Amino acid sequence: MKKLEDLQEIISGAVNKLSFPLYPAALYEPISYILSLGGKRMRPALLLMACDLFGGDVDAAISPALAIEVFHNFTLMHDDIMDNAPLRRGSTTVHERWNKNAAILSGDVMLVEGYKLMMQVEDRLLRPILDIFNTTAVGVCEGQQLDMEFEDLSHVNIDEYLNMIRLKTAVVLGGALKIGALIGGADVKDAELLSSFGEHLGLAFQLQDDILDVYGDPEKFGKQVGGDIISNKKTYLLIKALELANKQQTIELDNWIALKQFDNNEKVEAVTAIYNSLDVRKYAEEAMQTYADKAFDALDAINLPEEHKQYLRNFADGLLVREN
Repeated sequence: MKKLEDLQEIISGAVNKLSFPLYPAALYEPISYILSLGGKRMRPALLLMACDLFGGDVDAAISPALAIEVFHNFTLMHDDIMDNAPLRRGSTTVHERWNKNAAILSGDVMLVEGYKLMMQVEDRLLRPILDIFNTTAVGVCEGQQLDMEFEDLSHVNIDEYLNMIRLKTAVVLGGALKIGALIGGADVKDAELLSSFGEHLGLAFQLQDDILDVYGDPEKFGKQVGGDIISNKKTYLLIKALELANKQQTIELDNWIALKQFDNNEKVEAVTAIYNSLDVRKYAEEAMQTYADKAFDALDAINLPEEHKQYLRNFADGLLVREN
C-alpha cells in the first residue's frame, strides 16, 4: 500500500504537468492559476488510494483522479463568485484577479476538461464511472444551492443540514473512492461499500469541523475560532441550539443573529455560553460518532485483506482525531 502522502505527491506532480492552450489567454490562464494554488489534493488522492487498495494500477487511475481535482477546483471557482470571496488559499480569487465573466467561462471549461480526463478510463468502465461522476457532480451543485438557500431561511432543521453537507462535501469523497475502487478491480458491492465509508466519514468530518470552529485551539485548528458564529453560519451547533433553546435563549440568539454591528469576541463568548448551557457540543459529538460508526460498519463489510482495512481505519482516525 502506498502512503497517502505519496499519493498526494503523485497528484500534485500530475496537476503541475497539466497544460492548456495559450489562446485565448483570458479563458485558460485562470484555470492554470487556480490549479497552481495547491491544496491537500485529498479527493484525487483518495481515488488513487481506493485503486491501490484493490490491487489496481495506480498509474491507470491518475487521469480520473485529475478529473476529480479539476472538477473540485471548478466548483471552488464558481463558489467564490457566489460568495464574493476575495481570497482562495491566501491568494486573490479568479473573479477578483480577472473578472466574474472570465471566472464563469473558465469554470465551464474546467468542467469540460474534467470530463475529458474522466473519459480516459477503460471502455468497459466508462459508462459506470461516468454515471458515478455525473451523480457526484449534480449532488455537489444541489448542496451548494441548499447552502445558499439556508442563508436566507429563518429555520433549518438538523436533517436538512445533514443532507446539505452530505451533498456539498461528503458525496465527492464517496464518489472518488467508488471510482477508484472500480478501476482497481473491485466488484460493484465492494465499491458501493467503500463509497458509503467515504460519505459517512465525510459527514463525521464536517460535524467535527463545526465543533472545532467553536471549541478548537486556533493554533492547532488553523483558522479563527468562532468564525461560524460571527458569520451566522447555520452549523449543527446553531441549529441544535435553536431547537433546544428556551424563550429567553431564543430571543438572545435571534438578537445576536440580527445584529449588524458587534464586537466579535463578545458575540462569540455570548453565543458559546448559550451553546454550553444547552450542551450542544455533546449532541454534535454524538452525531459525529454516529456517522463515524456507520463509516466503520461499511468498511468492516468490504471484502479486503485485514491490513488494507486497517490502513483505512488509520486514515479515518487521523482525519477525525484532531487536537482541539
